[in-house]
Amino acid sequence: MTSTAAAGPRASTADADQAQRRILRVLVASQILSGAGLAAGVTVGALLAQDMLGTTTLAGLPSALFTAGSALAALVVGRMSQAHGRRPGLATGYLTGAVGSAGVITAAVLDSPVVLFVALLVYGAGSATNLQARYAGADLARPGHRARAVSTVLVATTLGGVAGPNLAAPAGDLAAHLGIPRLAGPFVLSGLAYALASLVLALWLRPDPLLLARALDRTAPAEGGATVDAPGTGGIRGGVVLGALVMVLTQLVMVAIMTMTPVHMRDHGHGTAASGLVIAVHIGAMYLPSPLTGRLVDRYGRMKTAAASGATLLAAGVVAATAPGDSVGLLALALALLGLGWNFGLVSGTAIVTDALPLATRARTQGMVDVSIAVAGAAGGITSGVMVAATSYPALALTCGFLSLAVLPAVAVTAYRR
Repeated sequence: MTSTAAAGPRASTADADQAQRRILRVLVASQILSGAGLAAGVTVGALLAQDMLGTTTLAGLPSALFTAGSALAALVVGRMSQAHGRRPGLATGYLTGAVGSAGVITAAVLDSPVVLFVALLVYGAGSATNLQARYAGADLARPGHRARAVSTVLVATTLGGVAGPNLAAPAGDLAAHLGIPRLAGPFVLSGLAYALASLVLALWLRPDPLLLARALDRTAPAEGGATVDAPGTGGIRGGVVLGALVMVLTQLVMVAIMTMTPVHMRDHGHGTAASGLVIAVHIGAMYLPSPLTGRLVDRYGRMKTAAASGATLLAAGVVAATAPGDSVGLLALALALLGLGWNFGLVSGTAIVTDALPLATRARTQGMVDVSIAVAGAAGGITSGVMVAATSYPALALTCGFLSLAVLPAVAVTAYRR
């Protein structure tokens, strides 16, 4: 840190850029691993609970529980990052997710719903950490490149996220061979993936992006150089509220429809492989477009991309509602649109929040924003099963699609004020 400051503004900027490239490489590696862990559990969580409980009504409960767990983890990881840096916060979060995976396997062996529910809360830490990592990618990025930095971290999740669901069936076969219930097999994969992601970050996320950004922010003004921190002009509170609203709505809609799609498919005679394929397409659409989304956000603005998220999620809801239950292709298209709309909302919302926050309080506030996102996901997960049991999957999809349009007036009001 001392050499960076002493070398003057030019050296500080060069060192920050060099450190940013290394940090992004390490984050990409950890996100590939964590993506596999995240997607594997999502694929079979609802099915595992349905088998244990014998009812569809509570099939959304696993999604609600691990998103509720991710809310608590987001708060803890955010505060730990604020106090000690991104590296210990992210590494601890992924390790906790690995412990939760082991708990789910234990619950399946014991056929214990109580143990399953507790384990899913702990497992949610992996999901929260996977999202928190995007902020680490933006800490050292210049203001005009923040969305692209966020998108680089997100797109890395694609490789693991696509592989995870497609490994659900082989992981189930391995679990059955070992005497473990077949549906618990993917959690063996997720536990290993999360543990490796934690190890990668603990060993190689150096320098810590948040701590280095703070050091540069302290020295740059005194030296007349540009700081890496450039809060947006829309005001801290307004920017945080708008960015959080965009991400909360997209998360709620995405989780609700995604959670019940495997259950809907099984009710129409599809097996784990088919639902795994659809979820893989969905996960790919959530992360793969990130580089393009990042460029759109940086070039055309946060507000336009946020508005596009609402329109895309509406299209996803309409396609999911009208798709025949036996059409894997149309359901895959619906979930691809669902993932794309979520991607638009997450990248634009993250950029809005990051622009608005000073480095002094950035990690803690970002953690609180992600708590609200996780709570929205939990609400979407728990209510989706209840709604499908009371009405139907098409009714759920249409309701969620129209709910996503609520982002449009918020964006319009903010744009008008500016």
